[in-house]
Amino acid sequence: MANNVFIRLLFLIITSSGFLFHEIIKLGSCQGDHQRGCIDTEKVALLKFKQGVTDPSGRLSSWVGDNCCKWRGVVCNNRSGHVIKLKLRYLDGDGTEGELGGKISPALLDLKYLNYLDLSMNNFGGIPIPEFIGSLEKLRYLNLSGASFETLDLGFNDLGGFLPNSLGKLSNVKSLWLWDNSFVGSIPSTIGNLSYLEELYLSDNPMNGTIPETLGGLSKLVAIELSENPLTGVVTEAHFSNLTSLKEFSNYRVTPRVSLVFNISPEWIPPFKLSLLRIRSCQMGPKFPAWLRNQTELTSVVLSNAGISDTIPEWFWRLDLHLNELDIGSNNLGGRVPNSMKFLPGATVDLEENNFQGPLPLWSSNVMRLNLYDNFFSGPIPQEFGERMSMLTDLDLSWNALNGTIPLSFGKLTNLLTLVISNNHLSGGIPEFWNGLPYLYVLDMNNNNLSGELPSSMGSLRFVRFLMISNNHLSGEIPSALQNCTAIHTLDLGGNRFSGNVPAWIGERMPNLLILRLRSNLFHGSIPSQLCTLSSLHIMDLGENNLSGFIPSCVGNLSGMASEIDSQRYEGELMVWRKGREDLYKSILYLVNSVDLSNNNLSGEVPEGVTNLSRLGTLNLSINHLIGKIPDKIGSLQGLETLDLSRNQLSGVIPPGMASLTSLNHLNLSYNNLSGRIPTGNQLQTLDDPSIYENNPALCGPPTTAKCPGDDEPPKPRSGDSEEDENENGDGFEMTWFYVSMGPGFAVGFWGVCGTLIVKNSWRHAYFRLVYDVKEWLLMVISLNVARLRRKLNLGSI
Repeated sequence: MANNVFIRLLFLIITSSGFLFHEIIKLGSCQGDHQRGCIDTEKVALLKFKQGVTDPSGRLSSWVGDNCCKWRGVVCNNRSGHVIKLKLRYLDGDGTEGELGGKISPALLDLKYLNYLDLSMNNFGGIPIPEFIGSLEKLRYLNLSGASFETLDLGFNDLGGFLPNSLGKLSNVKSLWLWDNSFVGSIPSTIGNLSYLEELYLSDNPMNGTIPETLGGLSKLVAIELSENPLTGVVTEAHFSNLTSLKEFSNYRVTPRVSLVFNISPEWIPPFKLSLLRIRSCQMGPKFPAWLRNQTELTSVVLSNAGISDTIPEWFWRLDLHLNELDIGSNNLGGRVPNSMKFLPGATVDLEENNFQGPLPLWSSNVMRLNLYDNFFSGPIPQEFGERMSMLTDLDLSWNALNGTIPLSFGKLTNLLTLVISNNHLSGGIPEFWNGLPYLYVLDMNNNNLSGELPSSMGSLRFVRFLMISNNHLSGEIPSALQNCTAIHTLDLGGNRFSGNVPAWIGERMPNLLILRLRSNLFHGSIPSQLCTLSSLHIMDLGENNLSGFIPSCVGNLSGMASEIDSQRYEGELMVWRKGREDLYKSILYLVNSVDLSNNNLSGEVPEGVTNLSRLGTLNLSINHLIGKIPDKIGSLQGLETLDLSRNQLSGVIPPGMASLTSLNHLNLSYNNLSGRIPTGNQLQTLDDPSIYENNPALCGPPTTAKCPGDDEPPKPRSGDSEEDENENGDGFEMTWFYVSMGPGFAVGFWGVCGTLIVKNSWRHAYFRLVYDVKEWLLMVISLNVARLRRKLNLGSI
């Protein structure tokens, strides 16, 4: 479908007179001898088209009467009467001239069977080519060349194929908008023929070819947008040699994969003054591009993931730019960042994943989004930070070497949506300023040295969805005010010293909770059954606490671990214990389904309901006091990858259904009281480490060395025969017949072949000829290989 649309809307638009199908037609007649008049709805559509265009020469004066098939330039199907062609070229086939103009009415969509439309060489005064033409499903020929259309907008369709060389025939086009389609290949070199082109938008296509140097000759070109195309090759100053009007250049790719290289001389002086430069995931480095020295009008600078390993030169800071976007992240840039940069209102600054050092820069209040993630900024966060940059909506200072306390001035960031200060060395208590951040959506303070209790003012964060304060030194109970945070999706308070009971209101007041991580704290008491009402929960980690009592029997109601995920969703990042180790999960976190209640004081049996969690990937109940047997239906957890029930007091046999866990790759059942034969088959065959089952004295069978009862018994004799008869009489009888049959077998085999060759003269000659030919072929092959070997070893004669 995409290729058909492309043929209709691009190749046929740009066919010039040299490519047209010239036909001598009888204007005012149907194709062939028509037998019926035109369709009423199509006649109305043609009259609406006539009403929209200007016709100073009266070419459409024949468009009167009931039978539209007799109108000039209209061709109907001789059987159905449907209009199939409109031939309204400026110069008709009979030599009649007449220039149409005005507007093209969308009423043409009512011509459902139109397959040919020629409006070439008219004068439509620079109007855009109508978008609705792309909906003429039967159209196979379209010619709009030389008709003074200045804008070709075919964006946001499903057009595919290669851009043809005949694209260069659109000589009057000023705007070429082909973005968000499925075009492939290179930009054709004939693009250089579009001397009036001002805007070229090709973004969001899978074009994997090269950019032609002829692009550099378009002196009127103002904007080039090539983003989100996997373009290849090398771009040099020749590609920009005569772009004297260029103001915007964008080749931005979200993927980190680099396929396009910019190889521009540091002495080159561009002929343009850019206002927007957005290049991401292209090779620009290793040096900072020196050709930016004269670009004094820039308001947007993006050089992200550009392979630059350098310090930003002083001349760049002295350009006195007023920026609304500065993104030089994901490089290896170093040095200090000055406070002298100037920004326009609503500006974005992204310096992530570099080697910048020194104190945090303080800029004007115009900056709205500031990302300094993963650098080497050090020292305290300035106390006046919140006052100086009061318009911030997003702030990420994570993965640096910042120390000191959280400044009270953060409470003045009233527009803040995300606050990420994790993975630093911040200390002291968490201030009571949360009432001033009413719109906060993400709060991440993981991996610092914060101490004290959680302030009750955090309960005012009614819109917060991600609350992550793990791996600090916080203590006390979880304040009841947090139950007001009803929109929360991720609650991670692991790795602290929180105490008291796990609040039951988590299950009652946080219905949208996806992740609950309270691991490595000092919680005691029982697991509240109210947690079972969290129908979206897919990660529950309460491990390494002092919890006691039974595992709630309602655990099987956690339907979020039994339902398919229909689309990707963002859930931040989290440390999750899987496959015997703890790993950091980010982009695929939403796919992880885990229940971890390990290292507590839980007792009772493993509830059967856990086998209802069909999407469960990790079940860790190790280091508790669980008794009873492993649930018989454990084999129904087809997605289970990690199962750890070690260091409990489980008894009984290992359910045979466990062999059907085809995804299982980490299993630990050690230090229990399990008994019987270890099941075999499927995935269990690969889990052959005996330590999986150690310290279960009554277990037997592979991979342990313990043998099961009956494993040492000899095989039972066959019915009706004694063991002595089998060994003595049976074996002797078989051997006798073996020797008796050897003689006749040899005689038949030998004389069956050799006797035939002796008697049959022609067969004998053919046989020896075959033997001779095989011998000659083998000698030739051996000789050739020996000769090659000698040449390689330089041992051949000179």
